[in-house]
Amino acid sequence: MSDLWRLQASELARLIQKRKVSAREAAQSALGRLEAVNPIIHAIVEYRPDEVLARADDIDRALARGEVVGPLAGVPVTVKINIDQAGFATTNGTKLQKDLIAKVSSPAVSNLEKAGAVLLGRSNSPTFALRWFTSNSLHGKTINPRNSSLTPGGSSGGGAAAVTAGIGHVALGTDIGGSVRYPAYACGVHGLRPSFGRVPAFNASSPERAIGAQLMSAAGPMARSIDDLGLSLAALAAPDLRDPWHVAMPLIGADVPLRAALCLRPGGMAITPEVERGLIDAARRLTDAGWTVETIDDTPPMVEAGQLQERLWLGDGFDALAQAVAQDGDPGAAAVIAAVRAKVESMPPDVVKTSLVRRTTITRQWREFLSQYAVLLVPVSSETPFPDDLDRQGQAGFDRVWDAQLTMRALPAMGLPALAMTTDIVDGAPIGVQIVAAHFREDLCLRAAKAIEERGVPASPVDPVA
Repeated sequence: MSDLWRLQASELARLIQKRKVSAREAAQSALGRLEAVNPIIHAIVEYRPDEVLARADDIDRALARGEVVGPLAGVPVTVKINIDQAGFATTNGTKLQKDLIAKVSSPAVSNLEKAGAVLLGRSNSPTFALRWFTSNSLHGKTINPRNSSLTPGGSSGGGAAAVTAGIGHVALGTDIGGSVRYPAYACGVHGLRPSFGRVPAFNASSPERAIGAQLMSAAGPMARSIDDLGLSLAALAAPDLRDPWHVAMPLIGADVPLRAALCLRPGGMAITPEVERGLIDAARRLTDAGWTVETIDDTPPMVEAGQLQERLWLGDGFDALAQAVAQDGDPGAAAVIAAVRAKVESMPPDVVKTSLVRRTTITRQWREFLSQYAVLLVPVSSETPFPDDLDRQGQAGFDRVWDAQLTMRALPAMGLPALAMTTDIVDGAPIGVQIVAAHFREDLCLRAAKAIEERGVPASPVDPVA
């Protein structure tokens, strides 16, 4: 069955578990698809076919012995290049780390393997994961398979492009400012940023991250269906003692009224007509599914939350980052450093301390707000996916990107879960909605997204155009 790469992860796993197809057949299909389309989109920067097939054979032998392999049995999954995978370089898109070989896998990768996944390849990312665009001087540029004139998103752009084009059934990414949600949106699929503490994280190859990154970054899946996001989250959330922040909370929470809030312009965002129509359409779909949807004028602090994210992300270690970017020489990363330098220079010396205190207050306000609604619907971005490399078109281009990504930047400051999903393609560009819920209520994000998905989403995977 050479077209196994087309299946959803959940469907493929069921077939393999029932031994109607083999994990080897699934791996061969995935490798064939990778070799056919990756030269066009350059989403995967390293893969080892022999190791992929050997892993698949191990799964087949375990199933033949009657062993329980796991919910992702034989499913090909890609892993972002800033996440430790034993035996591979954690390059983070920089020449400075091209030889930084991970000795052990990160908890998220280990959890995927424990769930039976087959790690297919390493997905591309911008240098130091700094952009909502995906290119670097080490691995090159990733192309959006739906529309080559648009960004594939970033920083998990390689993973989103891969899963959209049928290279792997799930892509593992990381998100500190939209790096899972935005690539999924840009490529026309779906991505889930879990709650802070839901998925254990740790890169043994690298020094401990600054406190802001620890509190805001999350590893999460991108996939072609909402069911596949849920299946992946269950695997990724398994406990791992290496992450002291991990909390083993139930994946399904208490029943709550199916009540949603729709905010078209959180924090006063100026959204395009296409984005507004997409949000209204998503709300109508939820209403059709039996939800109560209330339109609200604004949310708890969004602009200030975005400022907190900037301060916690950039306010600690910026000089070292700027020096590393200069040493690497990537022009995209250098443009980001140049554009945000003034923001950083205006920050007070105690920026991290004061931001952490203020974060507590704003997080409390958001928790109180989300106790009134099962989910909140907001824009993913204030506009449809950007023309590629827009952030390198001078300060005006960068500012347009930065301002459009308010919700991408703000929500991680509180550690909230958020799901970005695509609902339609308009004039060659994906549109969709971002679904936010209370801490550890990813199940509500998934439930709302499933109801929206059942009323139609763009077909995927797609064949990229050279």
